[in-house]
Amino acid sequence: MGQVGRVRGLGRVFMKRWLLLLALVAVVSLSSLWLWLQVAALDAIVRGGDGPPSLVLLHGYGSRADDWLQFEHKLHVPNNGRLVFPQGPLRGPNGARGWWWLNIEGHVPEGERYPDFSRATPAGIKVASRLVRNLLQHVPGPVVLGGFSQGAMLSAEIAFQTDQDLAALILLSGTTVNEAAWVERFPGRRRLPIFIAHGRNDGVLAFAAMERFQARIRGAGLDVTWFPFDGGHAIPDEVIHAVNAFLATLQL
Repeated sequence: MGQVGRVRGLGRVFMKRWLLLLALVAVVSLSSLWLWLQVAALDAIVRGGDGPPSLVLLHGYGSRADDWLQFEHKLHVPNNGRLVFPQGPLRGPNGARGWWWLNIEGHVPEGERYPDFSRATPAGIKVASRLVRNLLQHVPGPVVLGGFSQGAMLSAEIAFQTDQDLAALILLSGTTVNEAAWVERFPGRRRLPIFIAHGRNDGVLAFAAMERFQARIRGAGLDVTWFPFDGGHAIPDEVIHAVNAFLATLQL
């Protein structure tokens, strides 16, 4: 082998080792992040009165806890209750947050417009559920748990996959995740008042999916208030008014 061949061979060996080192660093970094998420405590914004009750609202994917502040003076929690807005642990660009990586494009069936998470079992949702439940241990009850979009998915996951003590559940513009597992736990939530709102023109998560799901919940004998509205993937004032009316009916 000539001098040039030996140099090229050494270059290839060096490059392979460098790529292997980069891959190892990436694995260690991801593993460290995963372990940190398992134990990290959530931050939360707390507003309103001294309560009880506590209305805990989880933001959507790519949003932040402080996005709920626009509704601080519009939401009417009974009995001078408090508002709690937890911050999702997943960090994104420009301060965006999430509860777990939501691979929307990867869950859109071929030929369809909307993602379908009804058979998905993302590992991150279990970690997020544990983090929120750890936070709820320090939130005075009774607790009304709810959320928007991904926050609604996580709220439903907590309601239908754990024994977390809840006074009511509010799902705004969400969708189902691992629906069959949720359905198995319906009998244990027959006394739980549930409010579901979804825009008929939602361009992110399918209106039809939640319309079907609320009918399935109702058919199982659960207490559901269904509020469809003529709007998109948002929380208009009419939804806030409906949420307030729902809260006023609760025996807290």
